Amino acid sequence: MPRRPAPSIDIRGLLGAQMGASRQIGQMSLKCAPRIQGTNRSTVMPLTDVALRTLVATGKHFDGGGLYLEITAAGGRYWRMKYRFQGRESRLAFGVHPEVSLKAARQKREDARRLLAEGKNPGDVRRQTKRDTLHRQEEAARAIAGLPPMDSFEAVGREWLSAVQKYKVSLGHVSRTESRLALHIFPWIGKRPLSTLTAPDLLECLRRVESSGRIETAHKVKQACGQIFRYGVATGRCLHNPAADLSDALRPIVTTHRAAIVDPTRVGELMRAINGYQGHMTTRVALLLCAYLFQRPGEIRGAEWNEIDLDASTFTIKSARMKRSLQGKATGAPHVVPLSQQAAALLRDLHPLTGQGRLVFPGLRSRDRPISDMTLNAALRRLGFGPDDMTAHGFRAMARTLLHERLNVTPDVIEAQLAHAVPDALGRAYNRTEFLDQRRKMMQDWADYLDRLRLGRKSRQQ
Repeated sequence: MPRRPAPSIDIRGLLGAQMGASRQIGQMSLKCAPRIQGTNRSTVMPLTDVALRTLVATGKHFDGGGLYLEITAAGGRYWRMKYRFQGRESRLAFGVHPEVSLKAARQKREDARRLLAEGKNPGDVRRQTKRDTLHRQEEAARAIAGLPPMDSFEAVGREWLSAVQKYKVSLGHVSRTESRLALHIFPWIGKRPLSTLTAPDLLECLRRVESSGRIETAHKVKQACGQIFRYGVATGRCLHNPAADLSDALRPIVTTHRAAIVDPTRVGELMRAINGYQGHMTTRVALLLCAYLFQRPGEIRGAEWNEIDLDASTFTIKSARMKRSLQGKATGAPHVVPLSQQAAALLRDLHPLTGQGRLVFPGLRSRDRPISDMTLNAALRRLGFGPDDMTAHGFRAMARTLLHERLNVTPDVIEAQLAHAVPDALGRAYNRTEFLDQRRKMMQDWADYLDRLRLGRKSRQQ
């Protein structure tokens, strides 16, 4: 009986069937594998150090618990963790592989999961930790540089001076405020955190100033401290302004006016003394112009020849040189001062001496700086008029009093000449050129009146 041929075996078919079954089992395994919270991926098995050494495929390779290694097309290998906090998906970066090992990345993941279990956002905790570290580093650097601690009274105070105050007032005002704080406040409470200071702390410093008899200075220091605390409240460095609680804690300021001569007979003596002054010509002319023009001493001393128009008989003081706020100096109109015949004659006589320079009254040591206020007051002392008798600023009070009481000039015209921004009935400040015609007549009448007093002549006004 002939033997049947053995059936042929389809090796390829069997292998294909086995691979298909394996594929189905693998797909079933993926469907049944647990999902990682906060991700849409499933994982079959955790990563291993061996697998990581040969892993080069781009994409995200998950380890479990949200941790995965992301391989970029450029070859970067970055540890990431995906998580959800309060329903919002976020990610954390754990560093670069292999600098950060698998074990270290897993430890970071566990630390983050622990924070989540405590109801904390790991991202927020990390950012706060970075801020704290940076703060400590900055504090250490400031200490090495000899600077006050951050958020201390001195640090916030100096920040306020440079960020706010210097844009509101003149540089001289800023400098005086800084000097008062450096002398009376910073050495005692400057390094303390702004938020820890209380009203008694500040009062203790102010009492030192007050006990020395400088009552007005104590009030000015308190005012500056109050502005610093308000700035601190606005910038989140403190919650309260303790200076506001000291409104009735200091002795009141006893208002004293600058010494001025207002008796006509003594004014005549003063004018004769100035006219016979034997010192430098610039000092003599400056004192006479203080009397004739009664502008602020600094505005007289700092006069520039380009502000003088002898043909028009005017002295136009630049807005930047006026006593105004920083904004007023920048945007305000100049102050026009009419020149009497006597004032114009004085300037004509002085021009050959100083007219080649910028300043009308240059100092003896430097032609670029004007004579000082001390120069004028010292000259008055040499003439026999002490600080309780007359000052360079007192010429303004002298003119204001005698113009109204003796020459019957209306206060509005006088105040306009003094450059006082007094509001009118509608609340508007006077224009700097208002009453110009009236002021021109007033200035000539005033100069003539001073000359009569100097010559000792009686008049019905006297």
